[in-house]
Amino acid sequence: MLYRDAGQFKTGYAADMAVFPLREDRLGLALILLIAFVVVPLTGSAFFLNVVMIPFLIYGLAAIGLNILVGYTGLLSLGTGGFMGVGAYACYKLTTAFPDVNIIVWIFASGIFSCLVGLVFGLPSLRIKGFYLAVATLAAQFFLSWAFQRVPWLYNYNVSGAIEVPTRTLFGAAVTGPNASPAVRYLVVLSTVALLTLLVSNVVHGRIGRMWMAVRDMDIAAQLIGIRLLPTKLLAFAVSSYLCGVAGALLVFMWYGSAEPDVFNINLSFTILFMVILGGLGSLLGSFLGAGLIYLLPIALRTISPAVGLDIAPSSIEHATFMIVGALIIIFLIAEPHGLARLWQTLKQKLRVWPFPY
Repeated sequence: MLYRDAGQFKTGYAADMAVFPLREDRLGLALILLIAFVVVPLTGSAFFLNVVMIPFLIYGLAAIGLNILVGYTGLLSLGTGGFMGVGAYACYKLTTAFPDVNIIVWIFASGIFSCLVGLVFGLPSLRIKGFYLAVATLAAQFFLSWAFQRVPWLYNYNVSGAIEVPTRTLFGAAVTGPNASPAVRYLVVLSTVALLTLLVSNVVHGRIGRMWMAVRDMDIAAQLIGIRLLPTKLLAFAVSSYLCGVAGALLVFMWYGSAEPDVFNINLSFTILFMVILGGLGSLLGSFLGAGLIYLLPIALRTISPAVGLDIAPSSIEHATFMIVGALIIIFLIAEPHGLARLWQTLKQKLRVWPFPY
């Protein structure tokens, strides 16, 4: 069969601990990257890149950031939208203050400011957890949303109260602004998301990731074996907030083009949380699967309904999306708490032993 590990021998510790131990998995990943970097920008329409691929990648990166906290460390957070807003506003201030610096530099640097804010609001995590920590991060969300609306310095005293993305170039091609082509913006977002996902994958599969999971499983036992809880939890908040900050900068600069404070409200935080729950806690793949399911579901309903002869109003599609997502959350929490990622792992395991029973 095509998916077997027979004959693939591991001769060292690195091979035994590899993220993709099977040759088929490595070839599949290479094929996905080839399609994403070459085929999609060459053949995809402007609508497909703007409406489907760019937001899907951005939401996937934000879901990875939240998954570091919720899935790997066991710390519930409801402030994701606020941390994304910090990254967006920081990137806007840096871009306007230093217009000669490359915009890609400021996109990565914007996550540092979100990281610092996340560290501040992560300090209570040593004393509180569970529902009380969720309330604390919810307070951070409300405070940051208030700051985005009531501090004019953040949006350069713009009368509209919105941040407007200026035109910036990279190697002579417009990357941001109205003149930037969808293919260029897509490649920038894809490269950023791929690089950060690779870095996070190495972190979670190493010593730091094992520390996070030990705290998640039983923090008292983790402390008894020598893991310092406060630095470990703060590091999780820092990495999570950094990824969310970069995702927020990409959201405004590579997709929206401009944004008002309401973009980073509590609804965005809940949306990212639902992506993590449905995709799978403690799984990088699950973050992308959950982002694809929740974000692409209303697009699929709008596309499929006319094809089957149903004339559904956009408002009805939005209501149907809420009901379907709510039902899926209940079903997954009961039947498969580890989400879509677990279903994918089960399917791969069945393929490895087919046709024998499992």
